[in-house]
Parts: sequence; structure tokens; C-alpha cells
Amino acid sequence: MERFNLAFFRGAWRITAPYWKSEERWSAYGLLAVVVGLSLGLVYINVLITEWYNGFYDALQHYDEKAFWADMLRFSWLAGLYIAGYVYQLYLGEMLQIRWRRWMTHSYLKDWMSNRTYYRMQLLSDGTDNPDQRIADDISAFIRGTLKLGLGLLSSIVTIASFVTMLWVLSARLTIPIAGQKWDIPGYLVWAALIYSIAGTWLMLKLGRPLIGLSFNQQRFDADFRFNLVRVRENTESIALYGGEPQEREGLGARFAFIFKNYWAIMRRQKIINWFSAGYGQAAIIFPFLVAAPSFFAKQIQLGLVMQISSAFQQVQGGLSYIVTIYPDLAAWHAVVDRLTGFSDHMRKIQGRVDEVSAINQETAAALRLQEVSLHVPNGRPLLSGLSLTVGPGERVLLTGPSGSGKSTLIRALAGIWPFGTGLIATPPKTQSLFLPQKPYLPLGSLRDVLLYPHGAADTPDTDLTEALTAVGLARLIPEIDQQKPWPMILSLGEQQRIAFARILLQKPAWIYMDEATSALDEAAEAELYTLLRRRLPHSTVVSVGHRSALNAYHDTRVQLMGDGAWQVLPSGA
Repeated sequence: MERFNLAFFRGAWRITAPYWKSEERWSAYGLLAVVVGLSLGLVYINVLITEWYNGFYDALQHYDEKAFWADMLRFSWLAGLYIAGYVYQLYLGEMLQIRWRRWMTHSYLKDWMSNRTYYRMQLLSDGTDNPDQRIADDISAFIRGTLKLGLGLLSSIVTIASFVTMLWVLSARLTIPIAGQKWDIPGYLVWAALIYSIAGTWLMLKLGRPLIGLSFNQQRFDADFRFNLVRVRENTESIALYGGEPQEREGLGARFAFIFKNYWAIMRRQKIINWFSAGYGQAAIIFPFLVAAPSFFAKQIQLGLVMQISSAFQQVQGGLSYIVTIYPDLAAWHAVVDRLTGFSDHMRKIQGRVDEVSAINQETAAALRLQEVSLHVPNGRPLLSGLSLTVGPGERVLLTGPSGSGKSTLIRALAGIWPFGTGLIATPPKTQSLFLPQKPYLPLGSLRDVLLYPHGAADTPDTDLTEALTAVGLARLIPEIDQQKPWPMILSLGEQQRIAFARILLQKPAWIYMDEATSALDEAAEAELYTLLRRRLPHSTVVSVGHRSALNAYHDTRVQLMGDGAWQVLPSGA
């Protein structure tokens, strides 16, 4: 039981409370009140049905046909009310669940995407595995489990409160024959149900505790396996060209082996739990009959009362044994809470970690200005030391240097996403800037969506789109502008880089940063695109990373990075 400690429940409350304090709280409270009301109503109907047992079975015992049909009619409307309440309890509960999930998903997406937390979590730490799975699956499982367990607990409490009085009263009509004497024990049936349930709950907690850790691991292993399947799908061409199928198959098989091994452990533990819970449940069926049998055969009570005792005992015992019956779900819910609280805590801590490792001051200015900027990798190896540089509107700067000298890292620092360094970086507003990585990102959707990503106007005329495609040499794609296809797989890297230049023409940024954005093109195509850029956007500032000497002709200044932090600023032709 130590895993269900105060710290755990504080964590569960921390991820539960925000929705119930949000702008949707009143509709949520209203739905919850109706669902709770229906749950209480179902308990009350169960009380009436339990009382119905007495008269119905007495009618059968006395062959009272009139009373039989009267009781059948009474049961019909009780059953009808129960069915209607049950259906709407589920329906409204699902409505609350999906509304809660919508709000919580948007909240987690906001936290994950804000301040580039999604990027910094991968850059600074590997403490959270598969955040996509936590948002897509764990939120849903948490809400479903919370409502199920919470409403189940409430129903159990109300059931105990409703039936324990009935069971206490019924106990007064039973006597226990011991050594020829008849003993009356007040509330005998209540005490029997309590002892039975406490013993069962204690044993279930002992047997089921390992299931919590196993459930946590199963979700992690499933997510890892699914993530690697997606990686294969996204890199099909590279894998095919390398002929890497055996390695990929081996890697996927190894990850599935973790799933298989852990699931076997769950099965073995679940088998032990099932042995116990099945035996516990079956014993609970006959236990009240064994208790009532002496009084029945002594003709002190009739069959109807025996059936009423059986039903009431099972209701009380079931309520008291709630943890026994729900423990597998409780273990799974515990694992989900652990994953979500860990994810939430890690997102909150990551920004503080950025502040700890970064001494780079980021400012917004009319021009690009670097003052005493030093950059290093996470292990402390220097990439750039004390760079001071000012780039005005319309200037064109080329960053060159050997591989690993820090060219791409400097572009990341200009974008504000590289935290390892010191100094001052003043950049124009990001709304006026466009960064082009070596491998362009092509989002899911139509070619129109791809061209307008990320800042293009949704109402951009088709003529502008077709003209941009023609200008960058992709006129053949014009008929497919509104078609949704896996564009990263269809287009070569060179064609994807042409798409990136089409984005520049459509979005017309004043500041353009390109990290080897033409590396997949031949020199003639590269010259064509840089010439196009100079002609169409003569007043835009361009900062490029490249290796080819031919790029000097399209830039005014060259910043040469020489490794180990050294650098120099040269005229472009030097």
C-alpha cells in the first residue's frame, strides 16, 4: 500500500484539479452531478430489488400465483428504471470524459509546445520517454480510470451505507447454534462481511502490488515499440537504400521482446490475482447461505428472507471489497498517474534547466547583432568564442568552416533554441524571419499546406502558389496543389529544398537564415535559386551556411569558423 502514499495522491490531484478550476468547470460540475445522481439512483433501485427478493421468493415458496405476477410487474418497472439510468449514466459519463480529455489534451499540448519545451526536453534530458504517447494515450487512460474508480468508490460507499442497515436488521432474525445453544450476535452478518472483506483486501494488496510497476513498464515498452515502427515508416527510403532491413527487424524484434517478457510477467501475476479473486468471489456467493442455513432449516425464516440476506450480504461485501475487484484497474491507473505526473514535472523543470545552462541574452532589435557570443556543446567543448558581429537589413552573410566547427549551432543560437553559451544575441522579430534547415520539414496535408508552412496566409491566391512552384522549377506539381500525399516520401531532398525556396517567395521574410539549404542541389540549380532570391527579395537579409566556394558570389561577407572557438570575418571573395 506504500505506493498509494500521500505524495502519489498529491500528484494525482495536481493533474486532476486544473480542469475543475477551468473555464469549463461549471458544465463539468453539472455533468458530474447528473452522473453521480444516476449512480446513487442505481444504488437505490438495487435496494428496492433486494427487498423485492423477499416477497418474490416467498410467493414461489407458497405457490401464490397472484403475488407472483404482481411481483413480476413490480420487477419490470424497476428493471426498466435501472436500464434507463444505467444507459444514461454511461452516456453522460462518456460525454464528461471526452470533454475533459479535450481540455486536458489542449493544456498539455500548450505546455509541451510553448517555449520550445518539446525541443528542449530532447536536447537537455532523456528523462521523459515518448511524450507523444503520454499525450495521446495516457491522458485518455487517466481520465477514464479516474472517473471509473471515483464513481465506483462513491457507489461502493453509498451501497455499504444503504445495505448495512438492512443487513444489521436481518441479522437480528438469525441465531447461531453453538454446542447446543442458540446465540444472538448483534449485526452478525455485518461483522461477517467486514471480516471477510478486510481479509480479502489485505491479501489482494499483497498479491497485486507488483502489478503497478509491471503496468508502468508495459505502457513504456509499447510506446517505444510503436515509436520505432513510426521511425521505420518515416525513413523507408533511407533504410531501403542502405539495405538495413535485417538491422531494423532485429531492433524491432528486440524492443518487442521487452513487451513479450513484461507481458508474461503481467500474465503470471494476473493469474495469481485471478485465482484469488475468482475464489474470493465464488466463496462470497455461498457464504451468506451458509450463515442463514441453520435458521432456515430450523424453519425460523423463509426462502424469501434467505434470498434477501444473500443479496444484501453480497452488496455490502462487494462494497467493502471494492479494492479486491478493481485492483488491476487501480494498478493500471497508478502507472498512468506516474507517467503523467512525471511528464508534467519534467516540463516544468526543463525551463529552469535552460536558465541554468544558458547565459545567452536574447533581445529583439531592428538588425542582427552578436556581442561576445560564445557557444559550446553540452559536454563543454567550445564551438565559438567571443564572436561579435552586426548584420544590417539587406546584407548577405555566408558562414563557412569545417564540419563540427559550429555553423549549424550558430544558426540554432540565432533562432533562440540553443541554450549552451554566453553573450548577447539581438535579432529582428521572428515574424519577419524564416529559418531553412538542411532537411525541410513538410507537414502532413496538401501541397498547399506544405507551401504555406509556417507563416503563409491561408487565403494566398492559387496564382501565387503556381507562380512560386514554377519559379523554383517544380511546375509539374501544380496540378497536385490540393492533393494530400506523403510528400516527404514522394519528393527528393533536392525537391524538398526547392519547396523551401518557394516558401520564401510566398512568405517574403525580411530575414532569411539557411543552414545548407541547397546542399542537395547541383551548383547550377543552387546558382539559379540564389539569383532568384536576390532578384525577388533584394532587400531581405540572408545568412547562409554552406561549404561550396561558389556561394561566395551571392554574399557580401564571410564568417569563417575554424574550430575550437576560433573565427574570422572576411570579405566574401577572400
